[in-house]
Amino acid sequence: MARQPRLILPNQPHLVIQRGNDNQHIFRDEEDHERFLGWLKECARFYKVAVHAYVLMPSHVIVLATPADEDGLALMMQKVGRYYVPWFNNKHGRSGTLFQGRFRTAIVDAVHYMLACSRHIELAPVRAQLAAGALDYRWSSYAHHAGARSDALITDHMLYWGLGNTPFQREAAYTALVEQGQNSEELTLIDTALAKGAPVGSRAFMAELEKKTQRRILPAKRGRPAKAAAPVECAAPPRGV
Repeated sequence: MARQPRLILPNQPHLVIQRGNDNQHIFRDEEDHERFLGWLKECARFYKVAVHAYVLMPSHVIVLATPADEDGLALMMQKVGRYYVPWFNNKHGRSGTLFQGRFRTAIVDAVHYMLACSRHIELAPVRAQLAAGALDYRWSSYAHHAGARSDALITDHMLYWGLGNTPFQREAAYTALVEQGQNSEELTLIDTALAKGAPVGSRAFMAELEKKTQRRILPAKRGRPAKAAAPVECAAPPRGV
C-alpha cells in the first residue's frame, strides 16, 4: 500500500521530528551540532521556511516551523540530510543511513498550541535529564527566546511578539511560561502528535482540517458500525375494509 503523503499546509506551523536510525546518536560533539544548525539555517532561508523553535537531542531533532508553500518543509529537511549525513559519516568513519526513515510532521493549531509546542521543544533536555534547566542546554532555541543570546536561525512567530511590547517584556513573559512547565494533558497531546504525525489541536481544529484537506484527521469511532434497522412490515388490512 502506498504511503499517504505528509499533510503540510502553507503558512501553518508544523512540528517536525527526525530520529536517528535505531535511536543511535546523530550528534557526537560540538562541531556536529554547529554544522547541522548551519545547514538548517541555510536551507530554511532557501526554501522559505520560518523556524520558530528547535532542539538538537543526542538521538533526534525537533523543529517548529512554518513553510511558505507545500513543498518547502520537506525540501528543507531533505537538503539538510544530504549535507549532514555524508559529512557525519566521513568524519566519524561510518557508512550507511543515519536517520530513521522519513521525518514526521504534525500541523499545529497556532492560536491555542503554538507557544505550548515551543515550550515543549525547549524543555525536552530537562525532561531527558540532560540539563537542570532549559537555559543550561546549549543546543536549543530557548536562549534566544529568553534573551540570553540572539539566534539567526529563529524567526519569531507573531504570537511570541504578542507576549509584550518590548524585547524585555516578551523575554520575561516567555521565560515565565516555560518555568510554569507542562501539565500531563499537554505533554501527552504533543508527544502523541510527534509519535504519530497527528495534528496538535482540539477536535474542532481537526474537524476543520478534515473539511479543508478532504483527509481523515479525526480518529475513527471504535466498534462495528450499527446495523440498519430492518424495515417494518405492515400487516395486510382485514377483508372488507
